[in-house]
This record gives sequence, C-alpha cells and structure tokens, in this order.
Amino acid sequence: MTCISPAAAERQVFDDAEQAVDALIALYERNTAFLIDAFQALAKGAPVEGRYRAFYPQVSIETTSFGHVDSRLSYGHVSAPGIYTTTVTRPKLFRRYLVEQLELLMRNHHVPVIVSESTTPIPLHFAFGEGAHVEASGSSSLADYPLRDLFDTPDLNNTDDLIANGEYEALPGEPAPLAPFTAQRIDYSLARLAHYTATGADHFQNFVLFTNYQFYIDEFTNWARELMANGGEGYTAFVEPGNIVTPAGAASAPEAVGRLPQMPAYHLKKDDHCGITLVNIGVGPSNAKTITDHIAVLRPHAWLMVGHCAGLRNSQRLGDYVLAHAYMREDHVLDDDLPVWVPIPALAEVQQALEGAVEEITGFEGFELKRIMRTGTVATIDNRNWELRDMAGPVKRLSQARAIALDMESATIAANGFRFRVPYGTLLCVSDKPLHGELKLPGMATAFYKTQVSQHLKIGIRAVQKLAEMPTETLHSRKLRSFYETAFQ
Repeated sequence: MTCISPAAAERQVFDDAEQAVDALIALYERNTAFLIDAFQALAKGAPVEGRYRAFYPQVSIETTSFGHVDSRLSYGHVSAPGIYTTTVTRPKLFRRYLVEQLELLMRNHHVPVIVSESTTPIPLHFAFGEGAHVEASGSSSLADYPLRDLFDTPDLNNTDDLIANGEYEALPGEPAPLAPFTAQRIDYSLARLAHYTATGADHFQNFVLFTNYQFYIDEFTNWARELMANGGEGYTAFVEPGNIVTPAGAASAPEAVGRLPQMPAYHLKKDDHCGITLVNIGVGPSNAKTITDHIAVLRPHAWLMVGHCAGLRNSQRLGDYVLAHAYMREDHVLDDDLPVWVPIPALAEVQQALEGAVEEITGFEGFELKRIMRTGTVATIDNRNWELRDMAGPVKRLSQARAIALDMESATIAANGFRFRVPYGTLLCVSDKPLHGELKLPGMATAFYKTQVSQHLKIGIRAVQKLAEMPTETLHSRKLRSFYETAFQ
C-alpha cells in the first residue's frame, strides 16, 4: 500500500531556544493536522489512497568537546562528544520546559540546536490528543479497513523506560538520548493521566502532593474554593476533576462530575506552573506506581506523600507525625525496574522544607518538636491485612530495619521519584498502632480525622511552598543523577 505523508521537513539550525521551540511546535502541529485531516476525510467517505503516516519532530545537538561544564549543575549538559537527540510531542504543553533545557545546552556547550523530522511515526490516537476515542469517530466507510492498515497506532514495543532505568544502549552509529522519555512514551502517559485523574495534563503543577484519604481532598477543596473567592492570593485558578475551572476572584459553584475517576486530581494553579497538584491515589503500591509513572513525564520539581500510616512504636500517639529518613521496600511493584538493594536516600532540601513546615504550622521547634514527630524508616508493604498473618516474621523485619511507621504507598512514591529523578519526600500521620492494640476502628478514625487532617494538609501545602521558593538548580541536585545521564532534567 502506498505511504502518504506530508512533505519532508527541512532540517533547521537555531542558536535561540525560543525560535527552536517555535519550530518544533510548527512541525508537530503540521504533522498531527495531516493525520487528523486524513482520518476525518476518510470518515466522511473519501476513498482510501494508501497508508497515512506522519512523524514526530526531534531536537538534537552535536558536540565535539570533552570540556567540563559547571560541575554544580545536575542537568543541562552532556558528558562526552557525540550527537544527542530526542523526539518531541506536545511542544506547546512543554514549551517552558523545552526552552529552559535548550538554553542550558546552548550556553554550556556553545553549540546550536537542530530541529528536524524523526523517523518515529505519530500514532493516530495521540495526534488527536487526550480524551479522543478515535475508533468511535469512524464511519461505515472505514469498516472494511483495520485502523492499523491505514494509520500508525500506539506501539508498546517502542514505549518503555529503558532510558530512565539506565538500561538503554544505543547501537553503533546511533545518537545518544537527550531526554529521559521519548515522545511516544510521553503521549502514552498523557493519555493515561487524563483517564486516571479526569483532568488535562496542562493543569498539572510542578509541585505534587499525594494522599491516600479522601478527607485530605475535602479539606483541600474547601480551602482552594475559599481562596479563589477571595482573589487567589497569587494562585490563578482551581481545577477539579472533569476540568472544572474556578478562576481567581470567582465563587465556585460545584458542578456534578458524575463518577469520580480512579485517582482524582485537583490543581491550584499559578501562571508559572509552580502551584500545587493534589492527587488522591487511594490505597496500595500499584496505584502509587501507576500515577507516578505517568506524572513523571511532566518533569515536576518535587512530589511529596502526605497520608496516614500505622505507628510501630509504643511511644507514638495517634496524630503524631513521621518524617521518613529511609524506606524499607516490601511493595514489590518496582522490583523489575529498581531492585530493592538500591538505597533510596533522603533529600536534604526536601527534608528541611518538611521539618520547617511542621515547625511553622504546629509551633513546636527544636527539641520540643520530638513531642509530635519522629524521623526514621518507613516500611511500605503490599498486603493491607498484614496483621492477620503470623506476626513473627514481619515484626522481626520491621524491628531490624528500625522502622517507625508502616504504610502501602510512601516507599513506592519515593523509589519512583529516585528512579525518574524527581525530588521526593514523605510526611505521614499516625492513625493507628496495630502492634500496640490501637486498631483503626470507625469511632477512633472519625475523631482523628476531625482533629488532624486540616493541620497535616497545611503542613504539606507549606512544605511545597517552601520548595517552590528554592532555585530549581538547588532542588534538582546531583544526588539523583547516575553515571550516564540525559541532558534534559
């Protein structure tokens, strides 16, 4: 079958990052428009003339020097001579990010960037963007043709995390990767984000809070709506599932969104994307891995877990806080991507922001802070009813690890942050003490939720605000970078 494509794009060389990103946008929009127009024409009865194909744009650099750049930087440079390239999708969505990355490369290596057409086809589904149901848009005129005979469709053989996992090996003569994710991997995650959270990718902010209880969502929603009604105080809009937007200065009238998605997301937005996204991930390491796999492609500046945990020490009280300094990983969902022998370090910048936020919100400082907060190892497991098994094995392991708390999400979120080079942290609140006879029963839980959720959420919000005040080069430190890293953050 004849392959029909738009005219091959000319290779363009730029020494200005803004112009380079403009070229990426123009090329991407031309090629996606070609696919959309072809599909819509066929759906209206136009004759099939061949196979329709268009390609992702790509951006590349070439350097011939081994010269060292500013060694304080954790990204924005390559370590050896060669050609480096990455495919690009949704360049309008990633404009700010792309401009920053390209400016750093040009400044650090004194080379131009090259915009061209890649050899990676754009799947039709991704050309339409989030929320499209391509198959349902067809007509009877397409019934005789499998969609894959006419257009490229998502291909999981080309959608993986080899680069991010440090497992990618370029063939001889191939360019090295410039970014941790390819265009099709990003498109896959953008589609999944819309599905799981019922909000568009453009609403996500650079600072993300994860929680495992709806009570935090209710508290956040009430606060954000009140904030919007009072002018926003620097935040420009509040977005709820269903992409329901309340702009600053407007009183929100909650609209029915129907059934909530699996992991609803709420976004308190700023123009520079340095606002706050809060996601209710529910219970369990599978959800924690799933959502962080997908949010990672947006390259956030930090994500934090603020949820409930079981306190493991008799000296702890319900409502006490736990600041994770280490993680004991028995979640198993990342075993194939990040072996359990890989240490997950605490990040000083995040730890200081969390501890400082606890001090500010609670009023306890220094030695007095020990009255309400412990630091130490948080264990994450994949069995919610672990208490029903023979306790000898689990309790021995928890004691040997010096664990002070146990949950089902925190180590997964931290480990995926480590894996994807996204700064991470954990501040939990003790809601039960199963080893000491204080189980999570309805009466206890209700009293606890009423008194503690509001304060805990305020601490999480203040912590991300403190992180947002840091220079990004400080927050994205070298601690998360491996031997061979991509230049893009």
